[in-house]
Formats: sequence, structure tokens, C-alpha cells
Amino acid sequence: MFSRAVRPTVSFVRGLATSSQNKAKVAVLGASGGIGQPLSLLLKNSPLVSHLSLYDIAHTPGVAADLSHIETRAKVTGHIGPDQLDAALQGCDVVVIPAGVPRKPGMTRDDLFNTNASIVATLTDACARTCPEALICIISNPVNSTIPITSEIMKKHGVYNPNKVFGVTTLDIVRANTFVAELKGLDPARVNVPVIGGHAGKTIIPLISQCTPKVEFPADQLSALTERIQEAGTEVVKAKAGAGSATLSMAYAGARFTFSVLDAMNGKEGVVECSFVRSEETECKYFSTPILLGKNGIEKNLGLGKLSAFEEKLQKPSARLLFRNWHQMSS
Repeated sequence: MFSRAVRPTVSFVRGLATSSQNKAKVAVLGASGGIGQPLSLLLKNSPLVSHLSLYDIAHTPGVAADLSHIETRAKVTGHIGPDQLDAALQGCDVVVIPAGVPRKPGMTRDDLFNTNASIVATLTDACARTCPEALICIISNPVNSTIPITSEIMKKHGVYNPNKVFGVTTLDIVRANTFVAELKGLDPARVNVPVIGGHAGKTIIPLISQCTPKVEFPADQLSALTERIQEAGTEVVKAKAGAGSATLSMAYAGARFTFSVLDAMNGKEGVVECSFVRSEETECKYFSTPILLGKNGIEKNLGLGKLSAFEEKLQKPSARLLFRNWHQMSS
């Protein structure tokens, strides 16, 4: 069994600071948005990326021109509007999709479904036609529903490979690492908390019992910590007072996941991230667990591991909500 204690920032630092034998074309769909711009900036700094292809319905040429002045090797191209979507995707190895409307105060991720579902459907349909072998990393919320949508579209085109479709839940892990480190006076870069389940509210199950290094909390503190991790997105939406959602931390998390994918594609062994994927680990068709990444996507699903009694109790409500998300997508 590969260790789940892989340093959470190793792949991120590697992506910014090292060279790679095989460089990739990476597309960001929704590159002009609040997540897309800082995410594109981080990817531009990576020697793992040879061509950064930016797509959005507005402002993309300006974002591309701005990023192209940065003194790194990645070529940057900007593509705007539906007529240029296929060109943006041609020859891509990895596609990262942060496109969609952001959360506003009072909104849940479910409220985003009607708008963002159609956006993701359009973009992934183009991926299926233009770059069917690419690894698809979905950031657009609600991830609990947009991943099943992406999978069904890939099936419709006859190109579905469950090992190549990822729901990016990395921000939940990043938050869990940070909050645990704050409470225990640790360096967050040395903390790793697996997070399973889904990517919204009570579907998020942080596995504090599997944290590296080992930590323990009284029952009341553990419950409060878990709730804070589950509601951290709402915390940011409220703090921004209507001016946006978690864009910068999500861009960081998206870059971290993308760098891990690229590391594994380049032959690095033992690369583990949590992701919301097609799964047989539980009764839910899609479920987030730690996965071992390889050259062609998921090499192995590492499963849930041993759960504490507290974590076991979180699983049933999480599963019920995930089933509801699945039926919402199917209806």
C-alpha cells in the first residue's frame, strides 16, 4: 500500500520548481474568471506545461497576452467564444474546467446546478469530440453532479474512461490540513488529512483519524473542526460579503491537483491525491477517496481505509446526499 502521508505540497513545489522530460498541453476552460486567472498564472509558472491554452467566452486574449509576458517557457494562447473552443482543445493532454457562475451569499452548491450543469455539459462535449484521450479535471460546482454529467457525456460519445475523469476536491484537503495545523501548532505543509465522500457540505468527510502526523481531539473539538471543514466554502462567501467565493484558495488547490496529475504522467511514482471519481468503494456510484495516479490517470483507488466510529457515522448522511445529487443529475 502506498503511503497516504505524501507531503501535500510536494507536487505543488515540484510543479513550480523543476524540469520535466515530457511536457504537456494543458487547457483551462473558464480562464478569465475568478478561479481561472490565478489558476492560469500558477500553471504558466510550471515547467511541466509546454502549452497553456486558455478558453472563455470573454476577455481571454487579454489574459493570454498578460500571462505570455511571464519569463517561463510555456507558450500561452487565448481562445474566445464557442467558435474557438475546438481549437483550444486540439491536442490537449490535460483539461482543467473551472468555468461557471460562483456562489453568492445564501446560495448552496445545488443552486448552481441549473446554470453550471449546462456549461460543463457543453465544454465536456467538446472535449469528447476533440481530445477524447485527455485527462479531465472538473472544478465547476456542484462537483457532486458535474462529474456524473461529464461521465454520461463521455459515454454518449463512446470515449468514456473512468480513470481519466476527476472531480477536483483538493480544496477540502487543503483546508483540513490548514485547520488541523492551526489547532495543533503544526506546519500545514507537513500535515495531510485525507477527505472522502463528496465536495459539498455534509457529503465532505475529513478523516482526522488518518491524519499524518497523528493527531487527536476531544469529541466536541473534533465535531466543530469537521463542521468547519464542511462549511469552509460558506465561510469565505460570507467573509467576501457578496463579492465572490473561494477563488484564490481554489486556484491553488486546482494547481496542486494538476501538478500531481502531470507528475504522474511523467512517470513519478507514489503520487496520491483525493478526488471525486467513479467508484466501487461504496454503494455510491461516485465517491471521493485517495487515488494513486499514473501515466494514464487513475492507477489504483486506495479506498477508505479504516474509519473511526465518528467518521462511520458521517458516511450515511453523506451517501444519502450523494444519491440525491445523482438523481438530480439524472432527472
